[in-house]
Amino acid sequence: MKVWTVVKTVLMVVLLIAGTAWPARAADRDKLLTEPGVYGTFAAFQMDHDWWDLTGEARVIAVSEVKGLIEQLSNKVVIESYLLRGLSDHADFMFRVHARALADTQQFLTSLLGTRFGRHLVATSYLHGLTKKAAYVPGFPDQMKMDLKAPSEAGTKSYAIVIPIRKDADWWALDQNTRLALMQEHTQAALPYLNAVKRKLYHSSGLDDFDFITYFETEKLDEFHGLIRALEQVKEYRHNRRFGHPTLVGTVRPLDEILELFAR
Repeated sequence: MKVWTVVKTVLMVVLLIAGTAWPARAADRDKLLTEPGVYGTFAAFQMDHDWWDLTGEARVIAVSEVKGLIEQLSNKVVIESYLLRGLSDHADFMFRVHARALADTQQFLTSLLGTRFGRHLVATSYLHGLTKKAAYVPGFPDQMKMDLKAPSEAGTKSYAIVIPIRKDADWWALDQNTRLALMQEHTQAALPYLNAVKRKLYHSSGLDDFDFITYFETEKLDEFHGLIRALEQVKEYRHNRRFGHPTLVGTVRPLDEILELFAR
């Protein structure tokens, strides 16, 4: 109980110190999460065995240092956190980092690994991508464009899934009109699930070993399962040379909650 009280006290102090800056950062956060031309990085980590041998007090000090680091860099990056432990192989938690410059993401991750907490982290996945304007949607029928603008179900989504994708050489050899027709079929198959499953696409060619990173949020994993099964039936799917490997599955959690979990 004493350790748990110290955890809450330390985290509350850090929040109070930075609290007045939150309103000014809100607009930047919205832009980084929605605008094209933003770098997105998925960084998954596992705690090493030595971490659990530390005293409770040492773990509290270590996690409070991470919170301070994120507050310090909040004017450059937007960081979202996910608990993967129990749902993904060889990974305990994940950060999704958005930044205008990939060097800012690098600064955060290198600084993180230099903290007391970071010294006990084993990186299991780094996935990098860039957000871009939709390449095929402008060529879709008007009704499909309207359907794509329909809002998803309101409320916080509990689950996040990350699936990287690499296309085969034949895909890139296709002309634009052929790829447009295939992506229209792909989108038609996905439309029934847009209400329950939020999706964001990152372009990775040249930045990673993949061509795309697909990020999903949902409250209904059965609907997500149905979406993937539907996409497996379309012709465009046959051009996936690699789908997943890794596939990362976790729950959307506030950073404080994740840090408290590992400080106990």
